[in-house]
Amino acid sequence: MLSPKKVKHRKQMKGKMRGKSLRGDKIQFGEFALQATSCGYISNRQIESARIAINRKAKRGGRVWIKIFPDKTLTKKPAEVRMGKGKGSPESWVAVVRPGRVLFEIGGLDEEICLAALRLAKYKLPVKTKVIRKEV
Repeated sequence: MLSPKKVKHRKQMKGKMRGKSLRGDKIQFGEFALQATSCGYISNRQIESARIAINRKAKRGGRVWIKIFPDKTLTKKPAEVRMGKGKGSPESWVAVVRPGRVLFEIGGLDEEICLAALRLAKYKLPVKTKVIRKEV
């Protein structure tokens, strides 16, 4: 699973997910990419399951780039605990995704295999996505 080796602060504030992605909205390395069209949190487990789906469909051919990293902690209080007494302990790592952000890139394969692999990965993610092609 993806997670940071070291962080400055254990717990983070929620923040806002307003507007479009400020960076990471263009294809850098591959020919095809999966781009988010809605905002949300993507956990490290969801990123990993999408990566495995892409690699299995591609039969380990070509190249896959993961363009997001889960560097934010989500905290959770235990079940049946009264209100107050501070913030809960860190539970999972998530990546904050806004509309326009490129999530995965793939290259070095046929067009139909790339599209099928990205379509499989799309079902593993909690945000709405679309497949885009690199402009020549």
